[in-house]
Amino acid sequence: MALPPQLKAIQHYLRTAQEHEKRDPVVAYYCRLYAMQTGMKLDSKTPECRKFLVKLMDQLEMMKKELGDNESISQEIVGNAHIENYALKMFLYADNEDRSERFHKNMIKSFYTSSLLFDVLSVFGELSEENLQQRKYAKWKAAYIHNCLKNGETPQPGPIGMEGEAYDDEFGAEGGGPSQAPDNPPHSQPSFRGHPSDQPPTSNFSNIQIPPGSHAPANTPAEIPHPEAAQPVKPVPVPRTMPVVDPSLLNNTQEGDVRLTPEDFTRAQKYCKYAGSALQYEDVGTAVQNLQKALKLLTTGKE
Repeated sequence: MALPPQLKAIQHYLRTAQEHEKRDPVVAYYCRLYAMQTGMKLDSKTPECRKFLVKLMDQLEMMKKELGDNESISQEIVGNAHIENYALKMFLYADNEDRSERFHKNMIKSFYTSSLLFDVLSVFGELSEENLQQRKYAKWKAAYIHNCLKNGETPQPGPIGMEGEAYDDEFGAEGGGPSQAPDNPPHSQPSFRGHPSDQPPTSNFSNIQIPPGSHAPANTPAEIPHPEAAQPVKPVPVPRTMPVVDPSLLNNTQEGDVRLTPEDFTRAQKYCKYAGSALQYEDVGTAVQNLQKALKLLTTGKE
């Protein structure tokens, strides 16, 4: 069934869901859930939109039954961690390629897809300030690098001042991409078009906070192209720096009469899930940080 024009803003999320149908059904499910929720806000009254959204709901129900044994579907905390880690995985891959000055279509798409997945995270609640920054940065980087390559210019790697990059509604579609920036872009806030929730990023991203382990993690979703002239290099194991453990946490007994609330248990469980996800990418530092947060919360009742 064709997407009604009134729901054009959700097409990118539906396309991302389709791309991950086999690769990662959990990502596909939450992309469709976000698209459905957003579509309901855009237009749920006209017959064509209502018919499309009802069909999308039926598809979600079917997926939920098929994936019922998957904790990422049955438990929101696990699902939240799954989507956030996948978004960061793509973001960090693209950021690593950018800072290494390897500019190509895969890294542009990874930046763009990560920004969509940060949008999808809103199905679990409000985004953290860090996720909001990463989303804005990823959307701008995708448009900026695409425009540079399209105009035969060499992009500047890493966070730099922004100068009016525009966003094309058709980015991600076949033959589409971020629109070309105007010849004389304004030096004020850049404008973004596409999803109605997009807000103009701040004009300078020199203070962008890249999460711990800002390198291409294992099993990156996009292939890393190597220069043709480069000679094959035998990988050399990189020595790991073991994170410092807070000595005060070695005593794992509760301090006095600590009474934990249901919210405390939920937060502790979330930290443990984040730690487990970090270990999937061999990110020991992030895993230890989250486990220490959980242990401190459970023993002191404070974060």
